[in-house]
Amino acid sequence: MIRKLKSGQYRIYSRKTDPKTNKRKNLGTFASLEAAKKHEKEIQYFKHH
Repeated sequence: MIRKLKSGQYRIYSRKTDPKTNKRKNLGTFASLEAAKKHEKEIQYFKHH
């Protein structure tokens, strides 16, 4: 899940909440939406291979 921050950057959060904190894990912050989408694809590929 990608969200835009107030600073104008984009951050990737995990889809499920962390059971310990009940919040989503921060999986990285990126300057552009394209970079964030590219990294999210890489994460999904890594999770399934």
